[in-house]
Amino acid sequence: MNPDSPGSGRNRVLFQLKTHGPQTAARVGKRLDITTMAVRQHLSVLQGEGVVDFTDERRKVGRPPRVWRLTPKANDRFPDSHAELAVDMLQAIQSASGDEGLERLTAERTRKQVESYRARMPSQERPLEERVAALASIRREEGYMAECKRARNGTIELVQNHCAISRAAQLCPKLCGGELTLFREALGDRVTVERIEHILSGDRRCTFRIIVESV
Repeated sequence: MNPDSPGSGRNRVLFQLKTHGPQTAARVGKRLDITTMAVRQHLSVLQGEGVVDFTDERRKVGRPPRVWRLTPKANDRFPDSHAELAVDMLQAIQSASGDEGLERLTAERTRKQVESYRARMPSQERPLEERVAALASIRREEGYMAECKRARNGTIELVQNHCAISRAAQLCPKLCGGELTLFREALGDRVTVERIEHILSGDRRCTFRIIVESV
């Protein structure tokens, strides 16, 4: 998806719904600094394409707000790293070497990623939030629409609004386990990484709670 393409206005609306979740047309317009009417026009086209839908939330008083959200079909609009090739290769490896072959493949992939990420991460002496922000930057480059956030309770979270390998991960869930290992190794010693939202489990995004362990 290219924000500068002829349909960039609609693409920007899709990115807002992907990144911030279900919201009203007015809220989307405020975030994008465009009129609510313009957003509604984009949403009407997108609904016709089957990539967004809405629900009218009930209120005791006044007109119910119309809340828009992405449909499963919308996933096709976001990058999935060489999806068909990846799935074909995983199926071939599984056919030739079984589940053990897939485990070796994912372990080797994770090992190489750890080496690459560590070379780009700040020193372990730097604050945790700075390290998580650097990790989010790397993940954004890889198509995960990632961001570093501080939760209301003060803990730091890595949020991935998109899975860039979703089709491959559906076939080989161990890729998701490798993600946890990758983040722990990249962030350094005494760091706990817990997945609290998971796209493959039906959540809108993948979210990881990251905590420094007590000495």
